[in-house]
Amino acid sequence: MPITSQRNAEDERAALFPAELLPLFGDAFVLSCDFLEEYVARLTLAVFRSTGLEAVFRTNAEATLEQALAQAGLAATVARVPVAWMLAMLTLRGCLESGVGADGEIRHRLGQALPELDPGEILRQQQAHDPRCLPSFAITALAAEHYPAILRGQMTGEQVLFSAEGISAWVKYFSNDNPLYAVSNALGAIAAEQALPEGPASILEIGGGLGSGTEALLERLKARVQPIAAYHFTEISALFLKRARRSLQARRPGCPLSFAPLDIDRPFAEGGVQPGTYSLVYGVNVLHVARDLAATLRELRGALKIGGVLVMSECVRPVADRPLHMEFVFNLLAAFREPLRVPAWRPNGGFLTPEQWTSALLANGFTEVRVYPDIAAIRGAYPSFVAAAVVARKM
Repeated sequence: MPITSQRNAEDERAALFPAELLPLFGDAFVLSCDFLEEYVARLTLAVFRSTGLEAVFRTNAEATLEQALAQAGLAATVARVPVAWMLAMLTLRGCLESGVGADGEIRHRLGQALPELDPGEILRQQQAHDPRCLPSFAITALAAEHYPAILRGQMTGEQVLFSAEGISAWVKYFSNDNPLYAVSNALGAIAAEQALPEGPASILEIGGGLGSGTEALLERLKARVQPIAAYHFTEISALFLKRARRSLQARRPGCPLSFAPLDIDRPFAEGGVQPGTYSLVYGVNVLHVARDLAATLRELRGALKIGGVLVMSECVRPVADRPLHMEFVFNLLAAFREPLRVPAWRPNGGFLTPEQWTSALLANGFTEVRVYPDIAAIRGAYPSFVAAAVVARKM
């Protein structure tokens, strides 16, 4: 996200972002985002070579996605989404050219000599600029290291990213000490504070992970006049749930916290969630991995009281089909790649556009849907800005 707008080469942040969010997106943060995007682009080039895809395109004048997968010897069921993303990203960067052939198939070709770009150069620049952000770079490097083996079907993304090394990397990544992740927690907490109905708050958090989102929300709500009557923290990972319980109970001894495992792809009653109980259902970077988004939205709506609000801090895709740098990692996970698709509002795995989120929520019984900040208004100036909260109400 460059500081200057693509529309007029001026800094439009003050005009496009709510005043309370401007401190989150200062110059130092934006530069770290730019470094991470460049780092991912350089790793993508390296993976394009190491998986044999560059050799395919040097041998052939052009190739479709399926031809590239077959000739590189990649496992199509695993590799189709990550390779399609790589081809789109390299096309966006000008390294490939793409066009639709007479048969309607998209064909790709090398557009220029691929540059030799060192990811380590960007890593060193980030280290000098703000080392707190390095966990985001570390999880990306871990994925890149194992990309060839995963795309060949020799191991799964889950085995790599949730190994002991992966868990250690995620603990540092999902932290308020990592500015590139903490922004999602801070933005979601501000949106929740603004949307929370009057009266004692009863809160359900889904996919709470290690509790950094909880910490940000509780800190934001500590000055609220009405107390928190109940805070039900849920998480599918037993390890994350155990760590979050230990940390949150120690740091928030006066908060009425309860903890339970919850799979967002299963009935919420299994996690002790009672219907019509909560004034706020909250989550950070979790709803986009729901296998059946409609079913999960029905469970979320069912958990809310009448007048209750859903606030989900999410990475929101500004424009359909535009590759986002964070997909480099998450495309390796089956839950991200393989949801139940709904053409009108769930056409792909992972991240959705503002229009798709709005349609999904309205189609599943929510009202007063908004995306905060307004990505649709921002994207013309800052097309790589993706952080937002999706807010909706049960009436």
